Amino acid sequence: MSTRPIGDYALLSDCRSAALISTEGSLDWLCLPRFDSPAVFGRLLDEEAGHWSIRPTGPSEAVRRYVPETLVLETTFRTSTGTVVLLDALAMGHRERGHALGASSPGVLLRQLTCTSGSVAVETSFAPRPEFGLIHPVMSVVRGGISAYGGSQRLILSTPFPLRIDGSTAHGETELRTGDRLGFALSSLSVWGDEKPDPWRGGRIRRRLGDTIKGWRSWTQIHQGYRGPWQDEVSHSGRVLQALTFTPTGAIVAAATTSLPESIGADRNWDYRYTWVRDASLTLQALSTSACEKEKAAYFAFLAQAAATQLDRGVDLQVMYGIGGERDLSERTLTHLSGWRGSAPVRAGNDAWRQHQLDVYGELLDAAQQTHPRSEWFDPPTRTFLFQAAETAARRWNEPDQGIWEVRGPSRHFLYSKLMCWVALDRAIDLAPRLGATAEHVTSWRDTRQTIRTAIETQGWNPRMGTFTQSFGSDELDASALMLPLVGFLPGDDPRIRSTVTAIMDQLTDPRGQVRRYLGDDFASDEGAFLLCTFWLAHALALTGEVTRAREVFDTALTCANDVGLLAEEASSTTGEALGNYPQAFSHIGLINAARAIHQAEETRHDVTTATASDR
Repeated sequence: MSTRPIGDYALLSDCRSAALISTEGSLDWLCLPRFDSPAVFGRLLDEEAGHWSIRPTGPSEAVRRYVPETLVLETTFRTSTGTVVLLDALAMGHRERGHALGASSPGVLLRQLTCTSGSVAVETSFAPRPEFGLIHPVMSVVRGGISAYGGSQRLILSTPFPLRIDGSTAHGETELRTGDRLGFALSSLSVWGDEKPDPWRGGRIRRRLGDTIKGWRSWTQIHQGYRGPWQDEVSHSGRVLQALTFTPTGAIVAAATTSLPESIGADRNWDYRYTWVRDASLTLQALSTSACEKEKAAYFAFLAQAAATQLDRGVDLQVMYGIGGERDLSERTLTHLSGWRGSAPVRAGNDAWRQHQLDVYGELLDAAQQTHPRSEWFDPPTRTFLFQAAETAARRWNEPDQGIWEVRGPSRHFLYSKLMCWVALDRAIDLAPRLGATAEHVTSWRDTRQTIRTAIETQGWNPRMGTFTQSFGSDELDASALMLPLVGFLPGDDPRIRSTVTAIMDQLTDPRGQVRRYLGDDFASDEGAFLLCTFWLAHALALTGEVTRAREVFDTALTCANDVGLLAEEASSTTGEALGNYPQAFSHIGLINAARAIHQAEETRHDVTTATASDR
């Protein structure tokens, strides 16, 4: 089984796919040509599922970082005889800059090794295993490198020195001295196409690495809208969201991986390489903070197009989609993979697409309100679609569903789902003129919005506990109740919000200061803390005026980032190590939104203090 910590990996992206590389220089995850394609290297999930390592042959100490303002990885290996620096990147298209990043990515992974002092013996092991390890490719020597073919792909490894082929693995060693530089490139071709192998020479690799660095920096420089506390972390998280974006459609994947467990050894291991409607409104808030207006528009356009035609046929709005807009994401089990630390089954696809979840209408309409300029009208198909979403929320808000955490059991009346139906109607009322809604529609929406408010305030509030709870009539706390002030349902200074925030802080916070989602079943008692919920708590505390405490909670959440600033879905409540799919868009979204909320709260407090002083 694969045992390396999840947090040991750094992310590479060309805004079409993603790779994960360990501190030892091993490429252990890469899906080509898309995020949701079968893995070509999958040692992350099974020791035999493929890797490509480049590292010193003897003992070394590794220190790494991203080249400033980029997602190009720089790993420095120090040995007793010298130092080498390894640069890793998924290549961007030639001279792609700014918003065009990823538009014509060639699907090539670049690796460059430079000796900066002394001499260092290095080795490489190239073991691709396409289709999640099912294929052990046929290897042969070609001009400039190695060819590996099997299944639908032919991989071409450009290498600066000869490698030995042993079955479906190639090995090689060499020694570098001060100033020596070696370049490697991995590209793929269709087995059935006429395209010829195109070896990448060292100069070409060096130039494209430099060009990719310039591409990332150009994107960063036009996305510097946030000025405030944790500015570097917010900027980096914005780059991570861009890295998880499939540029051709604007879709943002929830994470780059599948089946990394929420609890070690458990079976709740899901495929997160898709885009969730639920993430939309919070994602757009984060993109606003990072000044990503173009990305906001592209993301919303993708959601509207992917979901179109469902509501007018009486079909539930789907909760998630493929990054190309696909709807059928049927789940299958990859029985030949042992899973990370034996956490099986490993899954491809996600059957949550079949679930009935009512919150998606609120997220969609909230996204529309955030995205569309007030001075502009929606195009007719989008206007009709959003109007239908509002009508559906009004008609079906009182139905039970699976809730935000996608419980695979009996449906319930989850508070969060009701809340987001309230959001759907609240935003629809604001958007009414642009939705073509009549006065009668608006009156009906207002009446239903009030009915939902009354239901939440009576059935969602537990007077004995003094908190809002997970579902109507329950005694279970749920961190999603923190969203009540975040979406504007109640102000942060409402006593019910304050008591709910306090209860979650007291009862759902683990010994390490991280927040669990809930504690109501056997699974939840074993899973790690959910990092998004910790950022929600920081955000909610800022809204209640507890700014100092909000900062403390935020800083506690930041301790879960690895050495290159990446956040997983969860953190173990006992060890603090990363759990769940990785890196997790929702965690980075929570970071951005909480930082902004704390900054705004501090600015407001400063303005009030200044005004009070001047009145004296």
